[in-house]
Amino acid sequence: MVRILMSLATIAILFGSTMAANHTVGAPKGRWDESTDLTTWAASETFLVGDSLIFVYSPNHDVLEVRKGDYDSCQTTNAISTNGGGMTIISLSSTGKRYFICGTGGHCASGMKLEVNTLATAPVVPPPVSPPVKSPVSAPSPKVAPKISPVSAPSPKNAPKISPVSASSPKSLAPTPKNAPKSSPAASSPETPSLSPSSSDFVPTSSPSSSPSVPSSADKISVIASSTVGFGLVTMMLFFM
Repeated sequence: MVRILMSLATIAILFGSTMAANHTVGAPKGRWDESTDLTTWAASETFLVGDSLIFVYSPNHDVLEVRKGDYDSCQTTNAISTNGGGMTIISLSSTGKRYFICGTGGHCASGMKLEVNTLATAPVVPPPVSPPVKSPVSAPSPKVAPKISPVSAPSPKNAPKISPVSASSPKSLAPTPKNAPKSSPAASSPETPSLSPSSSDFVPTSSPSSSPSVPSSADKISVIASSTVGFGLVTMMLFFM
């Protein structure tokens, strides 16, 4: 049982030493001096229990661990520890903040100071969330307007022929002698006297008792016949003379 416990302790030590990290102060672009921005460097690092700080500097510098008040005021007389020789290794064995300054006069006020915050475990950094990939929205295709076939105007050849309406001439309106309607001869010719009786054809009688006699149709015919014969005889005589 003791051997098992010792083996587990050895594994834990080896595993811890394997996981520990060494932090060279100011590296890779600088070191423990006045020209390096030590505050920015410390903010870019993660310090865990078991890690180590390595200070590399020139002989005119040193490393003093101080308390918070002396750190802020650059006070060098109440240092927790003083280190020199060009290289100093500080083991971070517990959690919490620790403060380091340079003891050379004026160097702390020039920025040669370091604040380290040691954590028990590394903070879990959530993986970056990649934004959802949006599928490209295809632009709507323009609507194809229906093609309207142009209406062809009728050519002069194919145009319907409109016969002109001929105006009626004055001559066509008047009847020609040939086209004039033939008037039917009247019942009475110029040679034939009118059958209508006139007042001169009748001679009233003086008889007061009897009414005037009306000539009969036979009398009228005889008068007409005699007149016609007489006119014909006169015409013949004039022709042979």
